[in-house]
Amino acid sequence: MEIGLFSFVENTKNPQTGEGRTAQQRVQDLMEEIKLADELGFDVYAIGEHHREEFVASNPATLLAAAATITKNIRLSSSVTVLGSEDPVRVFQEFATLDLISNGRAEIIVGRGSFIESFPLFGYDLTNYEELFEEKLELLLKLREENPITWQGKYRPAIKNLGIFPQPVQDKMPIWRAVGGTPKSAYVTGALGLPLALAIIGGVPEQFVQFAEIHRQAAAQHGHQRPKLSINSHGFILEDSSDAVNQAFPVFKHMMDKIGAERGWPPMRREQFEASATLRGANFVGSPQQVIDKILHQHELFGHDRFLMKTSIGSFTHAQVMKSIELFGTKVMPVVKKEIESRKVKA
Repeated sequence: MEIGLFSFVENTKNPQTGEGRTAQQRVQDLMEEIKLADELGFDVYAIGEHHREEFVASNPATLLAAAATITKNIRLSSSVTVLGSEDPVRVFQEFATLDLISNGRAEIIVGRGSFIESFPLFGYDLTNYEELFEEKLELLLKLREENPITWQGKYRPAIKNLGIFPQPVQDKMPIWRAVGGTPKSAYVTGALGLPLALAIIGGVPEQFVQFAEIHRQAAAQHGHQRPKLSINSHGFILEDSSDAVNQAFPVFKHMMDKIGAERGWPPMRREQFEASATLRGANFVGSPQQVIDKILHQHELFGHDRFLMKTSIGSFTHAQVMKSIELFGTKVMPVVKKEIESRKVKA
């Protein structure tokens, strides 16, 4: 199993003190987080595109390119690229450039996005939300296969026998599709033979097993080999599980209540958060052993190929994030990889 981290590069002010970091400092902290992840042997670091005040990640490709210059082995990915409000040609060029800088370590995870700010910002009509994404994904996949390219769609101007440059180091740069909770999207992803990044940030994991099954069945029906599956969730690790919950709760609550106020969700309750940190909950919050147990439990459910955890949530300090990454890399990752490898041998 590949194990990695993802971030939206949050820069939320501390809810108690009202203090926060400058955008410049937050980016410097991000580089330290990615460098540590590379040194600890993580497989992937991914950055999600957002266009809101509390995030400093409107351009993941640029941040990942900076990270490429200070890392050696870790794969560098978006998580996600909001493809519906992007130009696929530009996305391909940006990540091809990242692939050149990183010597073949670039990936793209595309999705519709959990927020809609990018659509009015770049002049797109939300009534075309789904159609825009599907058409642009079609173009992005064709860009990976053909150069020069001829293509025509409904929303983007046609391309007639034009070359796309630069080309990446990798013959076929990995493109994943992120899905939050739509069976149709899981099916289409499998039908295209694409790997699926499944976000689980609420509920219980058993609810999401159907998406993995739909994804694999669709791939088989359309003649594809079994595509990869990633589980992406929020987490925070400390040596003591009570300390982890106590430190994480106000941070998670502040973040989720802010989003919830916009979407009509009720405020997060302490008992609700504690339930999410149990074995069958969505959040990987606790001691190293608890997180080990949880990853292995979910692997029994999903048989997934990759697990990404988001540790830089809300107003966690840089020191808190670095400690969590350190524990994840030194005490969780080696045990999980060894156990899953032994399961493969036994099978």
